[in-house]
Amino acid sequence: MANERIGEQLVKNALITTEQLLDAQKAQKVSGIRLGSQLVKLGHITEEQLVEFLGRQYRLPAIILKSLSPDPEIVKLIPINVVQKYHAIPFDRNGSTLKVAMTDPTNIFAVDDLKFLTGYSIEVYVTSEDSLKWAIDHFYDQSASLDDALSSMEEGAGSVEVAMEGDEIAVGDLEKEADQAPVIKLVNLTLVDAIKKGASDIHIEPYEKFMRIRYRLDGMLIEAMKPPVRLKNALVSRLKIMAKLDIAERRLPQDGRIKLKVQGGKEVEFRVSVLPTLYGEKVVLRILDKSNLQLDMTKLGFEEEALARFKEAIYKPWGMVLVTGPTGSGKTTTLYSALSELNKIDRNISTAEDPVEFNLPGVNQVQMHEEIGLTFASSLRSFLRQDPDIILVGEIRDFETAEIGIKAALTGHLVLSTLHTNDAPSTINRLLNMGIEPFLVASSVNLIVAQRLARKVCPQCKTRDDSSVETLHQMGMDLETAQKAECVTGKGCPACGNTGYKGRIALYEVMPVTEAVRELILMGASASEIKNQAISQGMKTLRQSGLTKILDGTTSVAEILRTTMAD
Repeated sequence: MANERIGEQLVKNALITTEQLLDAQKAQKVSGIRLGSQLVKLGHITEEQLVEFLGRQYRLPAIILKSLSPDPEIVKLIPINVVQKYHAIPFDRNGSTLKVAMTDPTNIFAVDDLKFLTGYSIEVYVTSEDSLKWAIDHFYDQSASLDDALSSMEEGAGSVEVAMEGDEIAVGDLEKEADQAPVIKLVNLTLVDAIKKGASDIHIEPYEKFMRIRYRLDGMLIEAMKPPVRLKNALVSRLKIMAKLDIAERRLPQDGRIKLKVQGGKEVEFRVSVLPTLYGEKVVLRILDKSNLQLDMTKLGFEEEALARFKEAIYKPWGMVLVTGPTGSGKTTTLYSALSELNKIDRNISTAEDPVEFNLPGVNQVQMHEEIGLTFASSLRSFLRQDPDIILVGEIRDFETAEIGIKAALTGHLVLSTLHTNDAPSTINRLLNMGIEPFLVASSVNLIVAQRLARKVCPQCKTRDDSSVETLHQMGMDLETAQKAECVTGKGCPACGNTGYKGRIALYEVMPVTEAVRELILMGASASEIKNQAISQGMKTLRQSGLTKILDGTTSVAEILRTTMAD
């Protein structure tokens, strides 16, 4: 059964609607993952329903591998490189027959090769792409390959030396170090390992007597490994070569990009930042994985009323919608989800971004280059000559950008942008402090959203948390609700790396700029006065949004205390 026809068959069998299929196909254009996986990711169908359906279509037994714990000796019968090549994994044995789960059981060449490789007759089961990926991560110990790479680097490290301060290193030597097989292997394995673990960033940090590599998982940094410090130049040079940077320049910061194709042909991009430090160059790689980009607004974390207000604002023909929060709080994802919602054939959408993180088909995206004068302000001026309907400005950093953006919002354009502020009401004061007149702010801004990302409690090890009712009450929950609340926390398990948390959800503070709020802006009211007015009109603060997520069992009390301030 062709992958392209799976959607039609699912609609025909009434497992999904035509609207859900179109929704998944639209998201698939951005993520690049298989249609079945995209439908599961969007929640239109469960993993169990998909696998059962595949079994009926192929007329083969179906299996969900997450429910199994196979004998390691059986798993070893097919090496991981063959598993990844054929998307086939062994899970059981019956005499001379080996049971193998495949995502494409029609691949008879793969079945013949597996038969020849193992010496067993092959009994084929069908499974889904997501189930297979999970099995590869859990059935095969790939940490061993990282350890092997580190060991080989230790063994072959005799010819590689770290330059002392003031020493010059020839470019040829750097290239030679970077091209050593163990260095290439370790860099590749590190990048793939970070993707598999769901990291958002990789930090490669040199110090005087040691070097470490850390991943940012669900917003928290964890140590992944400590390579030998003598090899720091080789590792950094390898990454620079991959990112097409100047390996001879070790005194100035540099930025670049790396594109990798990983298992299943999925393309992942890394944004690379190199910064000279006291003991060498620190490299931070931001992982831009399209398959993890969530563009469905209903899945981001908006409460029902807040989502209705946000949608109302972005569907207005003109005005400004601002999303605020610190770096790494998910502002880009929220704006991209809004653009995805608005991206229709009859609208001209232009964005000025620094950097462009994901490519959105149908949207004209412009990458900023300040060194040649291509700034947010200059791009914004050009956009206004391009007959736009919707404009996205990556960030309002100065008076000039703010002024042009506000004028665009007042002359019939919808303008979306971000700012760095702590909450929604203080955004007004930030704009005023930039030098924008109060009457311009009051008449142009339609809605302000403040957001934070909180870690979700791991569903595999979720357990009841008998925290004191007093804590919830102090956080702002009324006593009666606090007494009835069933809080949860994570004990820690292999699925979540023993952290108790897996994945993140956004907390939102959505403040519409109503007539009453406009009056306060014109009067020069303080942020606290604007906040009180917004709350009286139904705005939920970040802390209140967090309390909602505690009550529905999404996150824990400790996590909301960590990510939000008291009102």
